[in-house]
Amino acid sequence: MSFRCAAASVLRDEPVLGTATHVRTWLLLEHVGPWGDKALRDARLPEGLGAELQRRAAEHRAKILLIRRYSSAPDGDGLRVFAAYADPVSPRLEAGRLADPREVFDIDLGALRRGGTSGLTPYDGSVFCVCTNGRHDACCAERGRPVAKALDQAHPEETWEVSHVGGDRFAANMVVLPHGLYYGRLDPASAIAAAGAHLSGELDLDHLRGRSSYPMAVQAAEIQLRRELGATRRDDVVFVDRSTDADLTTATFAVAGATYDVQVRAVRDGAARLTCKAGRDNPVPAYELVSVSRRP
Repeated sequence: MSFRCAAASVLRDEPVLGTATHVRTWLLLEHVGPWGDKALRDARLPEGLGAELQRRAAEHRAKILLIRRYSSAPDGDGLRVFAAYADPVSPRLEAGRLADPREVFDIDLGALRRGGTSGLTPYDGSVFCVCTNGRHDACCAERGRPVAKALDQAHPEETWEVSHVGGDRFAANMVVLPHGLYYGRLDPASAIAAAGAHLSGELDLDHLRGRSSYPMAVQAAEIQLRRELGATRRDDVVFVDRSTDADLTTATFAVAGATYDVQVRAVRDGAARLTCKAGRDNPVPAYELVSVSRRP
């Protein structure tokens, strides 16, 4: 069997916490495929659309993904589109339908980032984004498709297959919008459990990679604190501040009227092939807990 990065990551017992991509602005555009390796470049989009979306992703520090239903059938008339801002306190999600994919250029990601509207309609719900981009990495399809199928059956309105979200070796990966919550190493049963927990306002700490609103060190600190306190409600822990000193990060959080300082250290835990296509080993990034202290 060919090398599989997700299996290798499990075998070396690599932690998933603190591994979510740090991004707050999201744009999801329906395209039933195929997507290719790099979706915005390789998918069969109208001439120039992919390049302009790549430019706007860089301009707005946004993650722009192609999406489709598990069935790969169009989701009704027009193209579904979502814009999300993963604010850690007040996340926002907007949605709409486009008659032509070029209408995506009318969506104002800059206004969304500044606290306004993208021009779409406010959407009071969640979107479960399951990475199944097998052309990018085999693990995403092999592990992601069964998860997408299970979630599609359990939560058909919320579930979408999406192009590459990052962290191939943690497949199957799911991002929950608008909160920007990354979950990894999911199988069908744990994915349904994580989705159900989310809809009840809870977090699955065993599979949570992090909240994309925060830098990776803060993601790791939040999850370590939640595990320490057993704080699984989504809004239990509120980020206050952080400071860094070389490889040490101290993140401060408010929990139930108390204030906690959590210190984590960035480490390089050996080297490994981090994707299925990687031609060489690279350092494996991780964060180790140094201390958790409650302020007087």
